[in-house]
Amino acid sequence: MGNAGTGRTGRENREAFDRHRLVPRMLRGVSTRDLSVSLFGRRLPAPVLLAPIASQTVVHPEGELATVRGASDANVPVVLSTGSSHSLEEVAEAAAPEGERWFQFYWPSDRAVAESLVRRAEAAGYTALVLTVDAPAFGYRPTDLDHGYLPFLHGAGLANFTSDPVFRAGLPAGADGRAVVEHWARVFGNPSLTWDDLPWLRELTRLPILLKGILHPGDARRARAYGVDGLVVSNHGGRQLDGSVAALDALPAVRAAVGPDVPVLLDSGVRTGSDVLKALALGADAVLYGRPYLYGLALDGRDGVAHVLTCLLAELDLALALAGCPTVADVTSDLLLPAGGERR
Repeated sequence: MGNAGTGRTGRENREAFDRHRLVPRMLRGVSTRDLSVSLFGRRLPAPVLLAPIASQTVVHPEGELATVRGASDANVPVVLSTGSSHSLEEVAEAAAPEGERWFQFYWPSDRAVAESLVRRAEAAGYTALVLTVDAPAFGYRPTDLDHGYLPFLHGAGLANFTSDPVFRAGLPAGADGRAVVEHWARVFGNPSLTWDDLPWLRELTRLPILLKGILHPGDARRARAYGVDGLVVSNHGGRQLDGSVAALDALPAVRAAVGPDVPVLLDSGVRTGSDVLKALALGADAVLYGRPYLYGLALDGRDGVAHVLTCLLAELDLALALAGCPTVADVTSDLLLPAGGERR
């Protein structure tokens, strides 16, 4: 997966984590640690969820089915992409029955298809909607173009649409694969969305709604005014607007804009347990974890995903201990060295 433009935003995501340095605290009694967090009234075992990544059969034949099984093995919730290669019902069936799962929602231009996807997610046991708002169009991704990485055009990542009765009703009789892709291309993108569309979605479902792709504090405040339940601070992993602010750098202002009680998650650039710790210290309630688990999926399917997540959670547990934090609630901003200064 290539980044947008020169790749500057993707590099900034990592450099932002490198700029922040931890100042651990001592003698705090860390013989046992509790990684769990509460989001939307539900207790999660750790402040980590799998980020939505589309078209996963490109890297492994079982795609999202292997991912959700590996995530279940590691007890990590999954945010399923609208562009998954297996339907949301198939993924739900493959997941652990008691496992937490959210549905990432790309709002189609056909409102009837949008409603159908939301209803299906509710019926399949997904417990939150993550509306991605930073992709009114696909970013300019030279690496993807150079390698011909356009999986949707080959039918990968369309399962939630080809399995949808409302979408299929819009196909011409006898539609072949090309006709399906062309119809998907007309429906999938929705650059006309505005804030005024959000009340319709709020009325449609009682599921918590998070907006993914928020970087500006003004947008964060506006989201709250429109009844949004949570935010995901994200620049799409550097794959949308080249030159965008690093997600971690945007996090503190977004947190300040909405106050302490609104769930705020951090996506883009997270790689290690210490990264998770830094995000928590800057105001995140949890993080979305992306590319590393996809590498695990490519290498060893379900077991690869589980291994990557087990390693991350073990590192996070150790990071909490070494930073002097028995629980996630003990992670506060004073664990970070102020920018340009030193503690006294």
